[in-house]
Amino acid sequence: MEEKYRILFAEDEKGLRDITALFLHKNGFYVDTAADGNEASMYAEKNRYDIIVLDIMMPGRDGKEVCKAIRKSYDVPVIFLTALGEENDIVEGYEAGADEYMTKPFSTKLLLVKIKALIKRYHGLIIKNGILKIGELEIEPARRYVTVNGKEAVMAPKEYELLMYFIDNKNIALSRDRILDSVWGIDYEGVDRAVDTHVKKLRAALGAASCHIETVIKIGYMWKD
Repeated sequence: MEEKYRILFAEDEKGLRDITALFLHKNGFYVDTAADGNEASMYAEKNRYDIIVLDIMMPGRDGKEVCKAIRKSYDVPVIFLTALGEENDIVEGYEAGADEYMTKPFSTKLLLVKIKALIKRYHGLIIKNGILKIGELEIEPARRYVTVNGKEAVMAPKEYELLMYFIDNKNIALSRDRILDSVWGIDYEGVDRAVDTHVKKLRAALGAASCHIETVIKIGYMWKD
């Protein structure tokens, strides 16, 4: 990215905090770190960040409390990090205001991809009151709520992640391997046909808005505006 963006990274495990902060710094970000929820809240009150990464289970205020407090002050993309990977935990995380949710252990490369995508989305796509509008399609990232022509488009978490990846990379021909690495993660050991299966499900969920997804012969797919 040409412009340097500022990140708040809050994690109580020092080793993970230091390694991740160094990785993000080397990839062009200004990084402030916090060791607990109280420190994270203090930083967030004093500074304006382009993105905030919060561990949920921190001493003091937990990540959910910090996120809710930040949301009252200004709109900023938030990623939760946690060892809690059950569906109910993930749902509660999104309900608390998270835009993305990563379970530990996590890939720093995948975290970087998600950070760049969220910054790009917030700085270039969200139009009003946290709602992303693309023709007949409306998306509320904080709740992962999608509507087409005013009706809810019900989709599984992976289809939603695929949708947002397409939108973040609009008008770019994306290979199946690239989609797998970015949406499923570089450690995914499945076959690339998984992409086709989920694209089919996504198209079905989007209905009239599925026209944005074009098949690129011998390559993969493209989201066309």
